[in-house]
Amino acid sequence: MNILILGDVMGSSGRKAIKKNLSKIINENEIDFTIINGENAADDGKGITSSIAEEFFLQGVDVITSGNHIWDKKETSDYINKEKRLLRPANLLEDSPGNGYGIYLTKNQKYKVGVINLMGNVFMKKTDDVFQVAQKIKDKIILKKNVDFIVVDFHGEITSEKMAIGHFFDGSSTGVVGTHTHVPTADTRILEKGTAYQTDIGMCGDYNSVIGMNKENSLKRFFKLKDATSHFPAEGEATLSGIIIEANNETGLAKKITRFIKGGSLIK
Repeated sequence: MNILILGDVMGSSGRKAIKKNLSKIINENEIDFTIINGENAADDGKGITSSIAEEFFLQGVDVITSGNHIWDKKETSDYINKEKRLLRPANLLEDSPGNGYGIYLTKNQKYKVGVINLMGNVFMKKTDDVFQVAQKIKDKIILKKNVDFIVVDFHGEITSEKMAIGHFFDGSSTGVVGTHTHVPTADTRILEKGTAYQTDIGMCGDYNSVIGMNKENSLKRFFKLKDATSHFPAEGEATLSGIIIEANNETGLAKKITRFIKGGSLIK
């Protein structure tokens, strides 16, 4: 079982790279299930629209996760109630539209994959306690009882929360990945109980930028110059950044984890 997980798709640059490369990547790597974080996929880098989500599904994406920008486009709150393959963080405040986790079939309809979307509490929008919510979901979705594989996308600002969640799910999930900070970390590994882990898998966007935003304008904002404008995405060639997990079909745990980097400014 091969699972591809790609980091935050950033603006039109990221979308173009997904459209150009994803189907080929899936075929060449014999990918059975594909997850992307789509919360920055809109043209302005904030939120996702129904048309963008539908395009991702047509290109081979099985589930779209998100984070703090999930409600930046008004239409999303209605769309997410209809489209179960688009997730929002499970620990958003009570009565939020949509779902924070789900169970999905692989492309060949052979396996069930649980996907859990969580968001950190530190330096993020107000949410319920992520560790308490994680415990409740962990009690509901059990590896090799009601699902064959489990992937957790933890959308968070600080590394300690991400690493703690990784250890919390170690042995009870196939993989835990961090998203949100848009820069891939170098700690790609399998934890001691068999769960694949990386603190942040980076973004699918133009790395000749400041976390995906136009670098010149970002510098103007840091220097508080009068001609600085609102952030807007860089539009150069995107790097696709993420991981591929090779999972054991019998245990649901990871056999191998490989960083995936393709195109743009990053060189593997």
